[in-house]
Amino acid sequence: MKALTPEEALKFLSSLAPAGMKLGLERIHAALEALGHPEQSFPALHVAGTNGKGSTCAFAEACLRAQGYRVGLYTSPHLRRVNERIRVDGEEIADRALGERVREVLERYPRALEPGELTYFELGTLVALWHFAKVRVQVAVLETGLGGRLDATTAARSKVTAVTSISLDHVEVLGGTLQEIASEKAGIFKKGIPAVLSRQPPLALAVLERAAAELGGAAYLEGRDFSLSRSEDGLCYRGIRESIPKIELGLRGAHQLENAAVALACLELLGEGGLGVGPERVRQGLAAVRWPGRLEEVARRPHVVLDGAHNPGGAFALARALDELYPGREVHLVFGVLADKDYRAILRALLPLCASVQLAPVKSPRALPPERCLAEAAALCPAVRAHPTPALALAAATELAGEQGLVLVAGSLYLVGELRSLLLE
Repeated sequence: MKALTPEEALKFLSSLAPAGMKLGLERIHAALEALGHPEQSFPALHVAGTNGKGSTCAFAEACLRAQGYRVGLYTSPHLRRVNERIRVDGEEIADRALGERVREVLERYPRALEPGELTYFELGTLVALWHFAKVRVQVAVLETGLGGRLDATTAARSKVTAVTSISLDHVEVLGGTLQEIASEKAGIFKKGIPAVLSRQPPLALAVLERAAAELGGAAYLEGRDFSLSRSEDGLCYRGIRESIPKIELGLRGAHQLENAAVALACLELLGEGGLGVGPERVRQGLAAVRWPGRLEEVARRPHVVLDGAHNPGGAFALARALDELYPGREVHLVFGVLADKDYRAILRALLPLCASVQLAPVKSPRALPPERCLAEAAALCPAVRAHPTPALALAAATELAGEQGLVLVAGSLYLVGELRSLLLE
């Protein structure tokens, strides 16, 4: 094989379809063996779930970093640049380093260059694990891409696993019932390794607890074994074995209490394996967390809020948060989503709050054309328009909002990422 330059390696990565999907672990295991098993050189916290897994990872990573550990963070998808997916000590991997790491992986596993051998996500996961090993992280926090059982991140050496809120999403791949989806998420559990669970629908919870028990790992449930709730002194964490009062969160919305609670329970269990985080560092980390595109306010007059609510569970959480954070504000929604999402349920959750809706296309081959949901949106909100570009949809919403309204960009993270770049630039 001709030696690649870092630039050529990056070009190859970008040539793979980001939305491409091919579940299975055979390819990732073969590649990791060729790389000398970099995933075995550091312990990992592995998080799955339908909603909240990214925020949970962000909370845990921030606390570990505040304690002084060298921490790797791997999440997906990205909003603007692929570099966002791979972070060490809070910093995105630099372009040059990313190119070098992709080149090194391809040199050691040249089969990856064959058409259809690896997906974009699989190669990205390999690069992240390889990079974390090369820079000698002390711990990695990993977010699953899809499901869990057959997700490439499942190859990591987990010391603690977690499953955040489960609801119906990706049903064409993961199954059409909560039990089937929970079974796929439970695929990240490992023999003898503890599992932390957010509150779940009863049908999903039964599957998760049974899966953990079969592998001999203890399962800790939010609300039963740990919780984060409001008190006179602010937020108080009542943990598995310890409690921490006077907590503040850097992420907004009542649903983030659940995600932070799961992260803190995971940190307790990591601490039993030698990766302890003290109460003051927990407070410091949780207060400092920032997670772009999740109830993120990027402008005022009018207020502009970005949230990647791309499934019904996320949309209902967003609706509750808007009522809590912006009571009485007139909401003007910019909305776009992928065709494989339950867009009807998302619209039912959000549109009753809206004074107007601007439908926008999403840059993806899987996008739902705005015209497809025009009639359904119009039945829920009297002022609905479809636009040929996200920028035009944003401009229309901004004009209608004036100085006192709220512009909400929601739906696909692809849409959120495109408009976030436009707004911040």
